Amino acid sequence: MAHLLSTSCSIKVSSGCRPYSLPLKQGLSTFPTSLTFQASESPFTRLVSRGEKHQRNYTVHATTLPVSKEGPTQPSSGSHQTLKEPSKPQRVMVIGGDGYCGWATALHLSNKGYEVAIVDSLVRRLFDHQLGIDSLTPIHSIHNRLRCWKSLTGKTIELFIGDICDFEFLSETFKLFEPDAVVHFGEQRSAPYSMIDRSRAVYTQQNNVIGTLNVLFAIKEFREQCHLVKLGTMGEYGTPNIDIEEGYITITHNGRTDTLPYPKQASSFYHLSKVHDSNNIAFTCKAWGIRATDLNQGVVYGVRTDETEMHEELCNRFDYDGVFGTALNRFCVQAAVGHPLTVYGKGGQTRAFLDIRDTVQCVELAIANPAQPGEFRVFNQFTERFSINDLATLVTKAGEKLGLNVQSISVPNPRVEAEEHYYNPKHTKLVELGLKPHILSDSLLDSLLNFAIKYKDRVDTKQIMPSVSWRKIGVKTRTITA
Repeated sequence: MAHLLSTSCSIKVSSGCRPYSLPLKQGLSTFPTSLTFQASESPFTRLVSRGEKHQRNYTVHATTLPVSKEGPTQPSSGSHQTLKEPSKPQRVMVIGGDGYCGWATALHLSNKGYEVAIVDSLVRRLFDHQLGIDSLTPIHSIHNRLRCWKSLTGKTIELFIGDICDFEFLSETFKLFEPDAVVHFGEQRSAPYSMIDRSRAVYTQQNNVIGTLNVLFAIKEFREQCHLVKLGTMGEYGTPNIDIEEGYITITHNGRTDTLPYPKQASSFYHLSKVHDSNNIAFTCKAWGIRATDLNQGVVYGVRTDETEMHEELCNRFDYDGVFGTALNRFCVQAAVGHPLTVYGKGGQTRAFLDIRDTVQCVELAIANPAQPGEFRVFNQFTERFSINDLATLVTKAGEKLGLNVQSISVPNPRVEAEEHYYNPKHTKLVELGLKPHILSDSLLDSLLNFAIKYKDRVDTKQIMPSVSWRKIGVKTRTITA
């Protein structure tokens, strides 16, 4: 690795070979790093190596020496307190910490004094290469990102590169890092991606459901008091013609009353994987006493947080394509390059939204106020509701103030969904814990549009239109072409 003065690499191949160490000396700064290679086949190997001879897949574990800092302490469940013992910062493992929400969250928690480790397979970067798409913003390697963060703040974020579907790898990360809380973003997070073809649908469910199961088993075996903060989605609920409660609903049927999990109406193989996760987490909380918080998050917009603005190498990704791009981000990019805003169908589809700055704030609040052993909490994580037509109108008005000629077009809806519907989800629990929302204001829209204008030379307009149809998904593996 570049910029390391003294590095110790431990390489382990699970095929009977003896482990050995390789000391390296190069660069200017000093922080020990270890690398662990393990032979294991990920479910994703079959997807990316279709038609090729079987090859061994290796997971890599890289850690850096943690910096001792004062920070938040984990609340004690008992009354006994040890006097004159210095408080220790909570150790938080962020699974999927190289992704859009995970990166912003990892930096935010590190900046707040938590000891943070990122666990990531870096497969999201591979998706871009496979599909021929790219972030609007240039994204630096995870290693350069973390070196930059350390040089700016003096804070170290540990790094474990590997697949959480490989339980041996995940077990080692738990035993080495010993997390007090796990923030789980490490899932394939795109509904359109899960609907491209059979192999992507299968990968999405295997990766998401098995990965989460492995995390639950790791907590049970190695860190029983660890608090799981799991990113769910408001898409689990669908769009019922009644109010959406936060996870549970009290109903009366044939004269008897009970509080039950709110009914789920997932609308893609991705959303279905989240429903399966929620059921598995609820069961293990009941059976094993795991403490868990399920954050059913709305659609996230924006790119900047206090931490990612500190240096260009810390910049977050900004997706605008038809597979990973979310509605408001996509509309801002379309307006910046003079492409009509792509309103799917009638445009009455209403969803919950929140700023990326509120995502990191909500996660911090969940960690600071953990669930009790055996408790499965569900928080609806959003701040506002908009229809697609609402967003198009807001972006059009904001664009006109900047001298942009913004037009909208209705395109055939690639999804199977109600295009006009009732939508009234509740979201009080995070506000009660202290959430201070960032509302979608004119100034924020101006900022998003100016950001899109700054990087408009990186826009590939061929990636703007939707390319995945819910109705046309099939068995044959598809290659999305420009």
